[in-house]
Amino acid sequence: MGDHQIVENAPTRAWVLHPDIRNFGGSGDERPRDPARALEEAVSLAHALPGLEVVGNEVVRLPKPHPGLLFGTGKIEELKARLEANKIELVLIDGPVSPVQQRNLEKAWGVKLLDRTGLILEIFSDRAATREGVLQVEMAALSYQRTRLVRAWTHLERQRGGLGFVGGPGETQIEADRRAIDEQLVRLRRQLAKVVKTRDLHRKARAKVPYPIVALVGYTNAGKSTLFNRLTGAEVMAKDMLFATLDPTMRRVKLPEGGPEVILSDTVGFISDLPTELVAAFRATLEEVLAANLIVHVRDISHPESEEQAADVRAILASLGVVEDTPQIEVWNKIDLLADPTARLNAAARSDDIVALSAITGQGMDDFLTEVSHRLTGLRTEEDMTLTFAQGKQRAWLHEQGVVESEEQIDEGFALTVKWTETQKRRFAAL
Repeated sequence: MGDHQIVENAPTRAWVLHPDIRNFGGSGDERPRDPARALEEAVSLAHALPGLEVVGNEVVRLPKPHPGLLFGTGKIEELKARLEANKIELVLIDGPVSPVQQRNLEKAWGVKLLDRTGLILEIFSDRAATREGVLQVEMAALSYQRTRLVRAWTHLERQRGGLGFVGGPGETQIEADRRAIDEQLVRLRRQLAKVVKTRDLHRKARAKVPYPIVALVGYTNAGKSTLFNRLTGAEVMAKDMLFATLDPTMRRVKLPEGGPEVILSDTVGFISDLPTELVAAFRATLEEVLAANLIVHVRDISHPESEEQAADVRAILASLGVVEDTPQIEVWNKIDLLADPTARLNAAARSDDIVALSAITGQGMDDFLTEVSHRLTGLRTEEDMTLTFAQGKQRAWLHEQGVVESEEQIDEGFALTVKWTETQKRRFAAL
């Protein structure tokens, strides 16, 4: 690193490009996203990475991507002039860029380049707080890097001034690097398996706490953390930032007016077109959602693409395997930003599953809390049952679920009083 001084705390000057590729990789029947909004989201993503100053951004229209350069040569020259005039050091491209395209563009423009996956990985690695989050990020980053070794080596070659390499690195060196990465991935998977096991123990311990789990989910920037803070009084990072929360944050909350105590879980924001290798890597951060008794889907109802965002969230929940029978409430947040909220408020009032509110001003919070209480108390019913001594497995399961209110030994086995949800009752019947 010695060949150029790093200026302390000087932000990296970045430029965001959204390639608007007509009919990209599809049959043309799916409705493409509005490029201006996609660019806006990409700029928010860039702002979520500390130390970046987004100097400019633009949509670049493309009839089709150039295999080796992404853009046509004329466009590359035009952009080069703009990047140089603005002293840009980093270009963020909101979309997939192949290793070869990346290498060629970096060479043509003399800048560092990150594609969408690379940027999201940088954000994730900056945010990951739990041991598991960190391991998941490392694994995703290594898998991503593995495909980019060709690029890593051209960099190295440039730094070393071609020293020792005549005509570039031999295939053998790249192979050796791939093997090193694969070994590291195996090691990380092993560590992860251990961490997941200990988290399972934590979850079992929590299952013994008879508090229902309420998970907040939603598109990124929908206002989940602001709502979480209002409910818990906790200073969770609520910034106007994408991915401000990466690891699920859990808090115990007593619902007002004799409502139940719950564990509230704030999760990472969802995003459209999250690269598949990252969805897999971040299942962990959403695992609390799978254990939830109630899912609260927070929507930014003031956003022009609120419908599309909500569809993205539902699709990710479905891909996570969130069961149909987990009750959900939809929260229409940010009604304070609507010019005329009446129509939205009326629509929300007509549905049992929707509550309109503003997490910032507090309007509608009482209705929301009442609805959560109602859902959760309505969820748990008390029943008496008798188990024989032979039903040890069933008895152990009930204790593990933390649903046993009282138990005494009788001649034929055990007399129990359980307080459980419909889901638990069904699972018990299937044992």
